[in-house]
Amino acid sequence: MTIESGAQAPDFSLPSTSGAPSSLAQHRGQRNVLIAFFPLAFTGTCTAELCAFTEDYAEFESRDVAVIPISVDSVPTLREFKAKHAMAVEMASDFRRDVSRAYGVLNEEKFSSNRAYFLVDKLGIIRWVHVESVNGQRRENAEILAAIAALPA
Repeated sequence: MTIESGAQAPDFSLPSTSGAPSSLAQHRGQRNVLIAFFPLAFTGTCTAELCAFTEDYAEFESRDVAVIPISVDSVPTLREFKAKHAMAVEMASDFRRDVSRAYGVLNEEKFSSNRAYFLVDKLGIIRWVHVESVNGQRRENAEILAAIAALPA
């Protein structure tokens, strides 16, 4: 079952493309966080989504939001994906699928995450959730930025 808006976001620490662990706790009290689960690197919709995060990277930064894309791909795969498309955002690897399970977005049949977005405020509370009904669809950054604008100050 997917975690709902208003719930405390489960913390995590995952290996990332930066070489340092990516965790929710490192942002607590300092920044809002957009956790963006995506099914697999190098697929059409995922590539478009991650490239869009790069295009609007400065906009997310200016709104004090850390973007953490998470997939079940390995770190070497994510590094190659990032390099091939010159992506600005660092990605986290949920290779063991623990975080996808904790957030209720693991597709057990395909053994990858469903495309899902969790906007977490500075206190660690989930303020906005969207899980795509079809993984070939994604939210546009304008919709995500509107949800960010609605966060309490």
